[in-house]
Order: sequence, then structure tokens, then C-alpha cells
Amino acid sequence: MAQHHSINYLEIPVRDMALAKAFFTRVFGWQFSDYGPHYSCFNHVGIDGGFYEDALCFNTAKGCPLVVIYSEDLAKTAQDIVNAGGEISKNTFSFPGGQRFHFCCPNGNEYAVWSE
Repeated sequence: MAQHHSINYLEIPVRDMALAKAFFTRVFGWQFSDYGPHYSCFNHVGIDGGFYEDALCFNTAKGCPLVVIYSEDLAKTAQDIVNAGGEISKNTFSFPGGQRFHFCCPNGNEYAVWSE
């Protein structure tokens, strides 16, 4: 059940829907529900959301929010990202409470992965 005034859903632009779904399934094990050829939802990944096809992409250099994914094993996740066609855009660094790195998915969007 949705909570009043909580962040409930996230929509992410992708240039290539099939590429996005394949990448996030391979690296993170996400599953999708399609709603037509240009929209696909992901559920049970911490927050529900969807990918929609668009020529846009997002990154922090543009002032866009950063989607941060949790991992129990940063090194393995980083290798899985590279093996699936992603690119590490900022190497692992420490911050109060843990470590993280940034990556760009094959659609050009920037994300981060963190761990304690």
C-alpha cells in the first residue's frame, strides 16, 4: 500500500527498451511487465518504476537525480555491469557509511551502486 507523501514511483527514459531490460535483468535480476512497446515497469526493486522510450538520458552533470542501487558485493556488481555492456564512470570511493561507484548503462543513463 502506498504511503501518504512518500516517493512511490520512478520513471526513467531509455533510448532502447530491449537493451535496458536485458541489461538490468542480467546485472540486477530485475523483472519487467510491458505496457505496450514503449513502456515497461519494474517492481520489487526497492521502489517501483518504469522505463519509457525517449531520446533523453540522465546524469548528475545535468543536475538529474542519482538513482542509487544497493549491492552486497561492489566488486562483483561492477564486473557484472562491465560484462553486460555498462561502463564504470566513477571508480569506487568512500563516503560516511560506505562505499560506492557510478556507472552508465548501455542507454547512457548514470546510476550508482553502494555498499556498507
